[in-house]
Amino acid sequence: MADLPTHRQFFGDAERDFRLNADLVTELERKTGAGIGGLSRRMFAGEFAHHELLEVVRLGLIGGGESPAVSASLVAVYAAPLPVMELYALALPVIETVMFGSVQKEGAE
Repeated sequence: MADLPTHRQFFGDAERDFRLNADLVTELERKTGAGIGGLSRRMFAGEFAHHELLEVVRLGLIGGGESPAVSASLVAVYAAPLPVMELYALALPVIETVMFGSVQKEGAE
């Protein structure tokens, strides 16, 4: 499903795609124990758990084309050690994209 909204950003050592399709949203809900609506509302409000942020990043990488093993390794090496607010800044656009679609940033063409 290449037509799904994708968030692209630098992570680890390269520009990477992050995408959550319906199956990955279901897996995110299973892993976090929260529906996507409640999870996104809490994330927008800054009320999240660390493991939820890590799961958003890991599953977003899988949806973006990385293998599960590579995604888990990237999260362990690059995401888990981040200060919480840097990890939040990494995960939030992935949730925004699945909830609202691709959003063009101001000044970008």
